[in-house]
Amino acid sequence: MANQTRTQATTPWGLVPAATVALAAVFLFALLNESVGYPLLLVGVVGAAVTDARRLSDGLLPDLLCIAAGLGIISLIPLKADISWPMFVTFGVVLASAVAVPWWLSRRVFGVDAVRYPWGGWRWSRAQWIYLVAVIGAAYFILPFYFLSSGVYQNWPAIHTPSEIGRLLVGVNAVGLWDELFFICTVFALLRRHFATWQANVLQATIFVSFLWELGYQAWGPALTVPFALIQGAIFQLTKNLTYVVVLHLLFDVIVFLVILHAHNPTWPHPFPLVG
Repeated sequence: MANQTRTQATTPWGLVPAATVALAAVFLFALLNESVGYPLLLVGVVGAAVTDARRLSDGLLPDLLCIAAGLGIISLIPLKADISWPMFVTFGVVLASAVAVPWWLSRRVFGVDAVRYPWGGWRWSRAQWIYLVAVIGAAYFILPFYFLSSGVYQNWPAIHTPSEIGRLLVGVNAVGLWDELFFICTVFALLRRHFATWQANVLQATIFVSFLWELGYQAWGPALTVPFALIQGAIFQLTKNLTYVVVLHLLFDVIVFLVILHAHNPTWPHPFPLVG
């Protein structure tokens, strides 16, 4: 039977190669320095081979290989928002591959059943509903101020036609769904097999936020994206309900879409009465 349980034999030394892989993501996506990012990715994988060989970790190498494979695939294209039809399709193929390849490697090659998608359904507790409303309410007031005051909305292309608007809406929400499938269900799940929840969460958040930085959430965006990435990981660990974290993320992204639409078309009607 495929192994899905958490590995117990990883020592603190195992954090070194895992943190190196996370640091590689910072260079690949946030700093756009592939000459440092790729060597760091390799060093992290080789480091996992060393810690496994010396019994300082147990099965860390295949899990980091899966994560590194996904990061390598993502790095093949620029992540700057581009909704032209060729890039729209390319983006979708590359990101889908970045989820599918680690899943295939983990399950089919290494025999590990850790990458799962537990949709969990719609039976949520009162606390979950309250949190959902609170987060979306906060996003409604904070996101317009963030995008407009920092000017980061210009990291997304100007949209005016129905086709452009449709592609942006689909693209923003598709990436939001992909975020959860890759960063939470893949990266976080694989790291959680070896490390304490908070350690795995910090590592996945480092990679997540680096990706979001290149995507366009810059300026003081990390003040929003860091806690968001950490909380999404924590909620998933607590609820084991992918439906909940995806709905939360997609509602958040709908507000992002509306803000970008308004920022590029300030004379159009919009749902943000507190902004110009």
